[in-house]
Amino acid sequence: MRPSTTDDRTVGSLTGVGRAVVVVAAGSGTRLGLGTPKAFVEVAGRSILARSLDAVLASAVPTQIVVVVPHEQLADATELVVTAAGHVADHVAVVAGGASRQASVAAGLGAVAPDVATVLVHDCARPFTPTAQFDLVASTVEATGRGVVPGLPVSDTIKRVDAAGTVLDTVDRSELVAVQTPQGFPRAALDAAYAAARAEHTDDAALFAAAGHDVVVVEGDPVAFKITTRWDLQRAETIAAQQAAALGAPDPRLRPDPALRTGLGIDVHAFDPAAPLHLGLLHFEGEAGLAGHSDGDAVAHAVVDALLSAAGLGDIGSMFGTDDPRFAGASGEVFLTAAVERLTHAGVDVVDVAVQVVGNRPRLSARRLEMEERLMQVVGAPVSVSATTTDGLGFTGRGEGLTAIATALVSVVDPAARTAPPRGPGSASAPARGAVAPTSLTDDGSSDPSADDH
Repeated sequence: MRPSTTDDRTVGSLTGVGRAVVVVAAGSGTRLGLGTPKAFVEVAGRSILARSLDAVLASAVPTQIVVVVPHEQLADATELVVTAAGHVADHVAVVAGGASRQASVAAGLGAVAPDVATVLVHDCARPFTPTAQFDLVASTVEATGRGVVPGLPVSDTIKRVDAAGTVLDTVDRSELVAVQTPQGFPRAALDAAYAAARAEHTDDAALFAAAGHDVVVVEGDPVAFKITTRWDLQRAETIAAQQAAALGAPDPRLRPDPALRTGLGIDVHAFDPAAPLHLGLLHFEGEAGLAGHSDGDAVAHAVVDALLSAAGLGDIGSMFGTDDPRFAGASGEVFLTAAVERLTHAGVDVVDVAVQVVGNRPRLSARRLEMEERLMQVVGAPVSVSATTTDGLGFTGRGEGLTAIATALVSVVDPAARTAPPRGPGSASAPARGAVAPTSLTDDGSSDPSADDH
């Protein structure tokens, strides 16, 4: 069976690369029963194929990668493999497999670059095979000139039986190993063995040995197991989670809820001694106020921007223009109420909000809980408030003004899935100051989107 390729464009032309790995990913995965070729089944959010490339790409030795996939998956596989290869995309090739594993390997060998002297053949279905195992197999081939397979000692007692299931004898397990991949070979000898093959073999080492070559075993690794059944797939999910935890990453099985969105809002105002101070929907008696077209409530305005940002509904300037006299002196509650109603009409619920106030004054510690309570009444969801200073640096450190930074988490709700009224201040009483009906503010087409200095 002479090595061949189904697409001349995939034949490598690399120079100076002495190793290649043929990744066999042409299996149908029928035993998994998921209706998807095994290579494209996901383990903790990443395909088995993508994971199987990690160990090769982590090697210190430049290596060509040839991936063999079902013909109908060529386009998708090529995109996946090229993306995974990143800066070394010129080191990868993707070819269509054949009717059997042996035919698929032959197709992969046809795409190996001319300068390659050592070829490893690897089952894609072993996605956690360590880089060290690839390096050990390749270096042993290069040191001995033999075929090399990784293997594990057989721990179970093995019985030889007849066709009826009757035990004939017990096999000496000290002479047995469970073979894994990658299996490595001198490239010229492997090409010749495939060209001369007339029978199907269970693996590449058997084909190589049938051609009269020696094969030796090196130590394998239990984590290089093959995903064949759904139990194997679940085991793979667990290993992926453990590996992520060891790196301090979130559990990859806990995928973000696609209905959740986050937003950021920032508002900055200078102090105005002639104005009263309104901040976080509270009045601070005796404190210098904040300059602005409205009441200058930087906390309320930052929360509005965060909510609109999370919902994808623009910003405070696109809803309330500073050139509109209706908003002169308007309370931050007016803007906040209207923003929450805009979210509700868009099918978005507020999950929670956090606000950080940056400035030397006013002191918020004594009224922080009161501020949180007022904001929660209007937002209809938990709100946390904190404060900090800049240690005398910048305009806030010089006491010229303050900054409010808000983040919001919202949930996009399917109207058909609602079992209760949307959260928010829908029936809340009108604001005491600047009592402009919120619904009359949300559709003002004359607002200047860049004018947000309220």
